[in-house]
Amino acid sequence: MASESSLLFELEGEVESLLERHLQKTKEWFPHEVVPYERGRAHQAHEWSPSDADLDGAVLDDAVRSSLIVNLLTEDNLPYYFRTVETVLGADGAWGEWVRRWTAEEGRHSMAIYGYLMTTRAVDPVSLERDRMAQVSGGKVPAPSTVHDALVYLSLQELATRIAHRSTGVMIGDSAGERVMSRVAADENLHHLFYRDLATAAFAIEPDEMMAAVQRQVAGFEMPGVGIPGFAAHARRIASAGIYDLAVHYQQILVPVVIRQWAVETMSGLGELGNRAREALMRRMEKSARVAERLLDRRASGIATA
Repeated sequence: MASESSLLFELEGEVESLLERHLQKTKEWFPHEVVPYERGRAHQAHEWSPSDADLDGAVLDDAVRSSLIVNLLTEDNLPYYFRTVETVLGADGAWGEWVRRWTAEEGRHSMAIYGYLMTTRAVDPVSLERDRMAQVSGGKVPAPSTVHDALVYLSLQELATRIAHRSTGVMIGDSAGERVMSRVAADENLHHLFYRDLATAAFAIEPDEMMAAVQRQVAGFEMPGVGIPGFAAHARRIASAGIYDLAVHYQQILVPVVIRQWAVETMSGLGELGNRAREALMRRMEKSARVAERLLDRRASGIATA
């Protein structure tokens, strides 16, 4: 097994190539061009009410409001994600250049979502700020400790975030809100592709260690919102609306990335460590498939009997 520093060194050429691809594909955009500032007015002194929202005629469901809050507060915790990613992947060379570019793009997301929420008064600004202070003061984020785990986690998490942003935007019912969330989701998709393809390259160098990392990260995956006040209640509402739940996680993240892209079932060249990890991973995937099927059946039954 190569050392962590050796793996980082061996992957540096791939980082340079993927960063160049990223810069070619990404589009320059500006938060002020997607936020509907024409709807803006001073927040009233009275206690906020959902009726204060100006969403172009749309009525915001509580689950969608929860998703907007979680999505924004997740983005607000960027200082801790940056610290984690830079600590694990490094601050020098192509790695450092990527981490800083990624951070700059992620910082723009909170600007756009916050601008939309404040301009439209879609959420209680006092409650939101108190939650932001509590979350960022706590500094809780998933923190993979090895290069292998970081590449796997970031591949899965960036895709999960893209799906959550995009689904939330569709369900707002306001074209401006969908435009904001779609623009953010487009960035997250490019970030996912960077990490996914970098992880693919790492599999070619250290398949056993990467397989073990996939097994750990699939078994213990957490969305980066665990420090948000009331996160469990938000997550239940988000899941109940089908914005993001275990069925979405299995069908739209684990299957396309772990099974199709990384082809863990058919991967050759594994040693004892990798084969043991794969066996445990496939047992976990089978369990996730059963859970996803039950959730989908329950949801279909609910729709049928509504």
